[in-house]
Amino acid sequence: MFDNKIDEITQKIKLLEDELIDEFKKKEEEFFYKIENEKVKFEENIINEGKSKIVSSIKYLSSFPVIVILTIPFIWAMMIPILLTDILVTIYQYICFPIYKIPKVKRKDYVIMDRYNLFYLDKVEKINCWYCEYFNGVISYVREIGARTEQFWCPIKHSRHLKEKHSRYDNFFDFGDYKKYRKELEKKRSNFDDLTKNKQ
Repeated sequence: MFDNKIDEITQKIKLLEDELIDEFKKKEEEFFYKIENEKVKFEENIINEGKSKIVSSIKYLSSFPVIVILTIPFIWAMMIPILLTDILVTIYQYICFPIYKIPKVKRKDYVIMDRYNLFYLDKVEKINCWYCEYFNGVISYVREIGARTEQFWCPIKHSRHLKEKHSRYDNFFDFGDYKKYRKELEKKRSNFDDLTKNKQ
């Protein structure tokens, strides 16, 4: 009974995700762009209007207090660990996932570099966007790799409610359910059918 309720809620979430995709398509029309061959194309008159409203980099930077500007080296120092993480986690999944029989995570589904090219941003804003979309994209990519790894090695839910769950969490065993854990662990470890179905 309890499992049926979870399945019902999961189904509702999937329906809402489809609805969200439809809303994104409406946004494309609202802001006069379309996606062709994974590239965004804006209408020419919108590009011209947007470029006319660009603020100079100096004016943009001067809008921040000096103390904010002084934090920039600390922000960019974080690029070193995130680059290393990106490389090492990619190597990890390419070596280990085929052994575990886990479908590989497509990096391009998480690390999406498109905002830094927007026509209405000045040079500093473009650099900021490039940094943020790369950094946060890698974090999402790594999280998905971690989620699939956790399903293989330790698919058990926590005793407390998580503020935010990763994509595989709902497939895990309930905390304390040792009977199901022992009985269905091998099956759970290899159950990535939803990912292979989406691939087809």
